[in-house]
Formats: sequence, structure tokens, C-alpha cells
Amino acid sequence: QVQLAESGGGLVQAGGSRRLSCLVSGEPLNDYVMGWFRQAPGKEREFVASISRSGTFDEYEESVKGRFTISRDADKNTTYLQMNNLEPEDTGMYYCSAKKFMLVYATLRYGYDDWGQGTQVTVSS
Repeated sequence: QVQLAESGGGLVQAGGSRRLSCLVSGEPLNDYVMGWFRQAPGKEREFVASISRSGTFDEYEESVKGRFTISRDADKNTTYLQMNNLEPEDTGMYYCSAKKFMLVYATLRYGYDDWGQGTQVTVSS
């Protein structure tokens, strides 16, 4: 059973940056497609970004394209979400997700099996 632990959340001013980390334990990171989701108060959880097992392909929710970057480091068993030019609308609980997947170059917007506890990001205007 894989375990996911997010860190890096906090309070940041609009226009600032933040890097979230997701430490994967229990199984090798290389076996998993990784994703980030977020949930704002009163709203449903939404897809933010995904990265393939190979690390060579990624995809993003439209509103974060050009501002957020997802990456992964197999040596550290960690996935990252670099967030730049943050906006108040980015405020929410950010969750790391994982899915054991056969395809090496695939990204996923849904269908994840494993989730972390979340880390709160608050962007002040």
C-alpha cells in the first residue's frame, strides 16, 4: 500500500510562489502516475496537474497552465508542484494523488486510487 504525504502549504501573497512536495512511501514512485488536485471551500475537488511515470509528459487544468509545473524525482520518491504567480482563486486544500498504471507515458485527470491528507494553500490579495 502506497502512502502519500504532502507538505509545503501555507499563506502567500498574490503574485508569489510556493512549492508543494509529495513524499511517496511504501512502493516505488516509478510505478505510479502522479497527480495534484485541489478543493476550495464549498466547491468540489478539481484536477490541477498530472505527470506520467516517465516524467516526460504532463497536463494541467486550464487556469494553471503557464503558472504551475508538476515534476517528479525518483531518487527522492517525491513529486512536486511548483506554483508561480499565485492568485486568490488558487486558495484551497491541495491533495497529492497516485495511480499504479501500466502505461509509462500516460497522464490522468481522474481514476486515482491513493490520496494524501492534503496541505492548505491560502493566497491573500
